[in-house]
Amino acid sequence: MTFFIINPKSGFLMLAVLLCFFDVHAQRKGVDRQREAINTGWKFYKYDQQQQTDHLIYDARPAADVDLDKIAADAKPTEAIKVQGPKDVLKAFILPSGNDFIKDPSKRYKRPAGNPGSDFPFVQKGFDDSAWESVNLPHDWAIAGPFYTENNPIIGGGMGRLPVQGVGWYRKKLRISSDDRGKNVYLEIDGAMSYAMVWLNGKLVGGWPYGYASWRIDLTPYLIFGSENQLAIRVDNPASSSRWYPGAGIYRNVWLTKVNPVHVANWGTFVKTLEVSSKRAKLNLEVQVKNNTRNNQVIEVSTAIYRLDTAGNKKGNVISTLKSPLLNVKANADGLFVGETVINNPKLWFPYDLNTPNRYVAITSVKIAGKEVDTYQTEFGIREVKFDAQEGLLINGIKVKIKGVNQHADLGSLGMAFNYRAAERQLQMLKEMGCNAIRMAHNPPAPELLELTDKMGFLVVDEIYDSWERKKTPLDFHLIFPDWYEQDLRALIRRDKNHPSVILWSYGNEVGEQYTDTDGAAVAKKLHHIVKDEDPTRLTTLAMNYAKPDMPLPQYSDVIGLNYQGEGIRDADAYKGLKGITTTPMFPVFHQKFPNRAIISTENAAAISSRGEYLFPVNGNSSSPVKDHLGGNPVTHQVSAYELYSVDFGASADKVFASLEKNKYVAGGFAWTGWDYLGEPTPYYSSRSSYFGIIDMAGFKKDRFYLYQSQWLPEKPMVHLLPHWNWPDRVGKVTPVHVFTSGDEAELFLNGKSLGRKKLGPFEYRLRWDEVVYEPGTLMVQAYKNGKEWAKEIINTTKAAVALQLVADRNAIQADGRDLSFVTIKVVDEQGIVVPDAKQLLKFSMEGAGEIVAADSGDATDMNSFTAKERKAFNGLCLLIIRSKKDIPGTIKVKVTAEGMKEASIVIGSKK
Repeated sequence: MTFFIINPKSGFLMLAVLLCFFDVHAQRKGVDRQREAINTGWKFYKYDQQQQTDHLIYDARPAADVDLDKIAADAKPTEAIKVQGPKDVLKAFILPSGNDFIKDPSKRYKRPAGNPGSDFPFVQKGFDDSAWESVNLPHDWAIAGPFYTENNPIIGGGMGRLPVQGVGWYRKKLRISSDDRGKNVYLEIDGAMSYAMVWLNGKLVGGWPYGYASWRIDLTPYLIFGSENQLAIRVDNPASSSRWYPGAGIYRNVWLTKVNPVHVANWGTFVKTLEVSSKRAKLNLEVQVKNNTRNNQVIEVSTAIYRLDTAGNKKGNVISTLKSPLLNVKANADGLFVGETVINNPKLWFPYDLNTPNRYVAITSVKIAGKEVDTYQTEFGIREVKFDAQEGLLINGIKVKIKGVNQHADLGSLGMAFNYRAAERQLQMLKEMGCNAIRMAHNPPAPELLELTDKMGFLVVDEIYDSWERKKTPLDFHLIFPDWYEQDLRALIRRDKNHPSVILWSYGNEVGEQYTDTDGAAVAKKLHHIVKDEDPTRLTTLAMNYAKPDMPLPQYSDVIGLNYQGEGIRDADAYKGLKGITTTPMFPVFHQKFPNRAIISTENAAAISSRGEYLFPVNGNSSSPVKDHLGGNPVTHQVSAYELYSVDFGASADKVFASLEKNKYVAGGFAWTGWDYLGEPTPYYSSRSSYFGIIDMAGFKKDRFYLYQSQWLPEKPMVHLLPHWNWPDRVGKVTPVHVFTSGDEAELFLNGKSLGRKKLGPFEYRLRWDEVVYEPGTLMVQAYKNGKEWAKEIINTTKAAVALQLVADRNAIQADGRDLSFVTIKVVDEQGIVVPDAKQLLKFSMEGAGEIVAADSGDATDMNSFTAKERKAFNGLCLLIIRSKKDIPGTIKVKVTAEGMKEASIVIGSKK
């Protein structure tokens, strides 16, 4: 074992092979290091739509008078509009907050003299905020609604028809003990949407404009130790700023960290693997230590490595230790300590479908004159990731096909306010489908989400930007890109570089610079080089829906990432003549041009459907664009669940499966999307949420779930029938029946009579009986694999709906004020079978140690507030989300009623 010190500018370069680890999102309390959540006890105020807001703006903005809902999702981005703002904007005071992430010292910002906003009442200690709303964080001010249902609303369907726009203020009192005098105290915000600015005791401290960034600022110079301090945070969310629902407010966790002036820097460790096998792993650990004192300090750094159990707790004895020689670190400067060690017979991190996501923790101790002044924990995993142009992705030498989905950041009816259990539930359901990878579309995720992907064994493409200098909406983040791209990108990588689940950095999605030739490539080059400077161990990708192999932009992408154009855009017969990007299948063309680069399908399918809605006639093609009266209902604004339809630039899952199977060198891909999300309700922008999800927004499985499961879990015996069999108005009419199965053939029976046995052909992923004549009764399918019985499913024509059933995903939760139970309401007949077309109005109530925080049915057209105490079932199902009350253990009784039905109830336990 050796330990040595290097210049911070030097590093290790590994292009194709990488081992990555992660920095724990919340440092556990160590010696003199305290990190506590300060999520409770906030006061909140938002200007209403008619009010004139305050003058404390970050910067001037151009006019935004376009109808976003009329802009096609794959429309060409346009050039930024430059505006001349007033001289009293606060940008110059906020820019220095990002100085730690600007590498060239000469380009760092100097704060101007003055203290803007000091005379504004909301920032002053004496201001009376007792009439303001009391809230806890994370908080999304828009999710409760009401929805904008009028024509041409200020926030249209693209942004979810919810009141995200406007300026909001958060205030909280902080009492800092006199015992903390001499320490550095930092405010850490995991995400605030957007243009956040912070005042403490009437003094402007700093802020950060990018709403998806995690950041921190130093409160120390503005604190009054031993007394009460007043914190005030302003956030400003423009309309016309997003292509989907961005949420509003301080929507992620907020922390207060207290450390000695000599301490490990924020996100200041990096564990790399130089060599790895099942017998031996050679590790390299970088530790950046800050000396925020006025004197030079002789510092010693040592690290102990332990295994973690599945719950994230230390397991067993120290496995390895690293100890540094003493280093003299200059006053108000940083020192970089680098050490190496070997772990014999390491427990490797694997994605869940290969083995176990084993993890370790490095506990670093900082000492001065033998006295420990700081400890810092870095959780990590040991694994090798290699992208190969022919084999695709290999994890620890084993080939892994990426079976991925894209995910937006919102949590459905909970909005953007992050909740650990809600995110965990989403991942659990994706895992049940066979999904093994997530692309974070198109912005940095909550830190806790990566903690979950590490624990659960998902692969992650970590993505930062949807736009660079050219705009997709008038007020999106192209406005801040020129000033903040380096700070945002370096901050993301430093925060996330120790997560073993992160396998690629993506620094752009369908950016407008695809269209600007060498000028666009120059921007890509800058971003690519920043990524490699921060993390030479991982590869980069760039999601391209327009750029072609002979253009300069793809040169700056280690792994070729293609959105839709891999399988071809608007090229199939059913799509010809549609306006927009049109291209033949591009996987072979890119493979020929870049024979030494791996290719992934960063975004594919964009298939759309409404759960349980089957529309006739049924298209005879395997993939078709949705149109009114052909896959889409222009009256109800529902899309057929036969899972054959897509948006104009997309394709069915069937077409995507065939394309990937024909081009086996492609490492796999990411379907658009795993779950439905708020906003972007193509093709019906009067709706509130998308139709793209394989799982609807309430968490109910669409039929497409089983189509993906049949391909992604081929060894799981399964078969799935569609449509349902309640069609009183279709007696004697042709009603096609489709079957998804992991078997290779199946036989269909209607009321005991065989309708034939069919076998899947090459590049076929469903079995179709398109001439079935409907008659009520029993539909049954028997699937086979290799000639043997494999799986069976039976569906029946139900009786009338007469009762309700309540089923909780968990009947016991923690009384911490955050834990959730998801309760499914089923509308059933006398035999307890869900009535698949039931739409009864349901009314809810509850008593005890919890509260109903939201309800949803998965119906994209339902404009009832998520917090309302009644909602119509959608095709037999509805969801209630129950949250515990903090520190109040006991029982939670949920009651649901519907006209003509007996009251149903369920009891959930809440425990400390």
